[in-house]
This record gives sequence, C-alpha cells and structure tokens, in this order.
Amino acid sequence: MTVTPDHRPWRGVLVATALPLNDDLSVDHDRYAEHCAWLVENGCDGVVPNGSLGEYQVLTPEERARVVETAVAAIGGQRVMPGVAAYGSAEARRWAEQAAEAGCGAVMLLPPNAYRADERSVLAHYAEVARAGLPVVAYNNPVDTKVDLVPELLAELYAAGSIRGVKEFSGDVRRAYRIAELAPELDLLVGADDVLLELAVAGAKGWVAGYPNALPRASVELYRAAVAGDLDTAGKLYRQLHPLLRWDSQVEFVQAIKLSMDVVGRHGGPVRPPRVPLLPAQEAAVRSATERAVAAGLV
Repeated sequence: MTVTPDHRPWRGVLVATALPLNDDLSVDHDRYAEHCAWLVENGCDGVVPNGSLGEYQVLTPEERARVVETAVAAIGGQRVMPGVAAYGSAEARRWAEQAAEAGCGAVMLLPPNAYRADERSVLAHYAEVARAGLPVVAYNNPVDTKVDLVPELLAELYAAGSIRGVKEFSGDVRRAYRIAELAPELDLLVGADDVLLELAVAGAKGWVAGYPNALPRASVELYRAAVAGDLDTAGKLYRQLHPLLRWDSQVEFVQAIKLSMDVVGRHGGPVRPPRVPLLPAQEAAVRSATERAVAAGLV
C-alpha cells in the first residue's frame, strides 16, 4: 500500500484489545469482531490486536493471523494496528507483511525481546520490519523486555525512517519532553493507562489503551478532555478512573481488565496459561473499583 506523509492512523484512542476466549480457551472470533465494532461505536478510533493484552504470546500462528483479519473485517484496516512482536526480526517482518496484506494502516513493534539486545540490534530489528512497507510504531516496555528505547535511541530510529511513533510504557513522563526535543515529528503515544493525563499534557498524539475494553466512553471523554487542555473535566475523570487505570501497569493487567469487562456486562472471560486467575483480594479490589465506576455513570 502507499503511505502518505500525513497518514497517521495511530493517533487518537486505539484500544489494545482483550481477546475473548470460550470456556475451552479457544478464540471466540465472532465475539471479538463484535467487541471491535462496539469499541468504535463508543468513540474509540481503532484497535491494536495481538498486543500483550491480547495474549498474543500464547496464540498459534493461525489464531494470530485470524485475529487481525477479524478486526479488519469488523472495522476496516485503517483502524487496525496489530502488534507484530516476535523473537526474530524475520518473523516480525512476516507479521508486518501479513498485516499489510490484511489491509492494516500501521503496526506496533517491540524491540528484540528474546535477549537483552544492544543498540545495533535494535536498529537492525526495526529497519528490517520497516521494510514490510507499513508505518511502524515502536513499543517501549523496558519493564518486560529489559530493552529500553531511550529518547536518544528513538530519535535515531526516527531519523533512519524505521518508526513513526512510540508507545511509551516506561512510566517516566519526563521522557516526553526529551523525545519532543530530539525528534519533534515522532508521535508520542500514551502506553500506560495510569499516566494518561501526564503524557496528554506533555503533547501525546494518541493512547494505546487498556481500560477502554471495559469503559470506552468514559475513557475517550478523558482522553479528549486531556489533550484539549480541559483539565477540570479530565482531572475529575482521571481521579475517578485511576483505581482501575493503574491495573494496566500491574502484572495481572489482562485478568483485571477482563474482570472489569465481565462486571460491566461485556465478555472478558478466562485467560490462557501460564496466566492464572486473580487472587481473591485482587479480584475484590478490581470488582469494587469497577462497580464504583458503574455507580458513577462511567459506563
């Protein structure tokens, strides 16, 4: 596909979609299609299938490809930015090519995560996947990958033409300003729900979001108010939602978000091993915070 310079489908609220599973842990593709459509109907700009929240690591290649195709069929390819992470650069490039063939507008890519890659390996990895022809949004998650895409490295990746944006999950909101200094045209995307307001104020152009899976309308209202500088509206919503948003940065984020989906009447359902259900105290905390959000009219 031909990508124009102003083609930026990663902007706005893109939901890192949870993946509905049946009781036997098979993928419910029909329910997933309905979920993608429901998110867009409720104000979200698009979806990110096959991210960590979508449990991509425990999907078969056939399941992973079909998830992307299902999302594209449900809401159109320009609203779909799949995760294409893989241990090897060749495999990640193949997933980017699959996304292009499916009609997607962009892809999201972690750095090499089978080992602690050095800078040269990171540069080569992103260059290889960019050859698939779709815009690449880097995903900086040093907590889980042990590879930190620091602002200087992001600027180098952008200058090389390998990336167009970055999902910033380090939690260090100070980096937003350094990134803007070093690479002003590189789009910063909020990567962790519980720093949404801080990064929106710092100039974020989008949010790769978790909790809109359960609370899309309130989440979109929060994002729109924050980037517009309406801090009265954004601040109130942020305080109301933060007891839930902070779960996005916890180890059990998939289970927590799926539980919140169940509480609000969506299908969250089970997770695949090696993930296990929440502990009783964790479940009680998530359930209570979600019920408070419902009572406050945030659903």
